[in-house]
Amino acid sequence: MRMILLSAAIATAAPADIGPRIFYSKSFPGSSPAYMEIRVERDGRVEYKESVDDDQPVRFKLAEPEVNDMFALAEKLDHFKRPLESGLPVAKMGEKTFRFESVAQKHEVKFNYSLDESARLLQDWFEKITETVLHRSALERAVRYDKLGVNKVLLQLQISMERNRLTGGEMLLGFLDRVRNNDTYLNMARERAAAIAEAIRNPKPKAEP
Repeated sequence: MRMILLSAAIATAAPADIGPRIFYSKSFPGSSPAYMEIRVERDGRVEYKESVDDDQPVRFKLAEPEVNDMFALAEKLDHFKRPLESGLPVAKMGEKTFRFESVAQKHEVKFNYSLDESARLLQDWFEKITETVLHRSALERAVRYDKLGVNKVLLQLQISMERNRLTGGEMLLGFLDRVRNNDTYLNMARERAAAIAEAIRNPKPKAEP
């Protein structure tokens, strides 16, 4: 009886874990990374992988306004119930997949290139996430194995930040603080790390349109 009740409890609880979430993947052999997938939960939790069976995904959290924007775009796209492929004779840019999952529905669409503005904006959010994760990986490697190269990595990170290409920047703070607080790194690297960390923690308000 106890096993039956436990099974029933698991069956009842399981659907609560089914979204709502947005899934995105991109497969583009020859690029770096050649494959990636991202899951964004409605509460802002994110999981990033570079293979389907990646057992060490990068996990972090997005700010509420970013998540709201992404889910609003998914809604504009009818939660991926309709085709997004442009049909134009364009070069291969990698196969992308959007998928929306919730207790009530699950819809998926694949495309190479889309003219839909909402699809392009949503894809750009995922590209920003990917860029930020790649900066994190580069910074982690430099911090651990190449102290003299840290400043160069931080410069590239700063450029991306100034171009508004970062999202979920909190994932970088541990490494930035490590550089800032350790006098074995170059002074210019420590100063740059401190400036980037401050900008992430206290972002400037966006100008009104």
